[in-house]
Amino acid sequence: MIEPSILRHGKSLLVLALTVLLLTGCGRDRSDLEQWVAETLQRPPEPIEPIPTVRTPDVIAYEAGNLPDPFLSNMRDPDGQAEQGLAGGPQTGPRPDLNRRREFLEQYPLDTLAMVGSIEISDTAFALVSDFDGTIHRVQAGNYMGQNHGRILNISESSIELLELVPDGTSGWMEREAQIALSDNRPQQR
Repeated sequence: MIEPSILRHGKSLLVLALTVLLLTGCGRDRSDLEQWVAETLQRPPEPIEPIPTVRTPDVIAYEAGNLPDPFLSNMRDPDGQAEQGLAGGPQTGPRPDLNRRREFLEQYPLDTLAMVGSIEISDTAFALVSDFDGTIHRVQAGNYMGQNHGRILNISESSIELLELVPDGTSGWMEREAQIALSDNRPQQR
């Protein structure tokens, strides 16, 4: 059997011999490399493409400063009195009360609210509505819910009927009926 110290000493000698062989390979004749570098330096350089000129855009002055802004939904006449639609006539029809304090359930879209039950107290019908977080809220006719100014018109045992005010696309508003049906996924009683 071979001694472990001799085996280790032999491995060290083998690594040293391989290193010396690799380094001697680096010391070969490099005359062909030096000749190529000298020839390359003697050639004239190739022309460099010129930098493209930057075209400055034509300046156009905006001259419609006194015209009404087409992006405003409600435009006023020069006196600031009457609201007008895009056609220029006075705006008529339904409008939301923007000064009304918004109710809690108006922050949620209608499709994220679910009717989970109904109760009647002193001849007044109430609906139980679950919001996105699962919190149950009690609402009655006249309350608002949904993000389109939806006012509750009627509550039955199986649904909530609402009337929403949505933009009509011509700076006015239109009424739209909506309904939330009693959810099949009612919470289980414990």
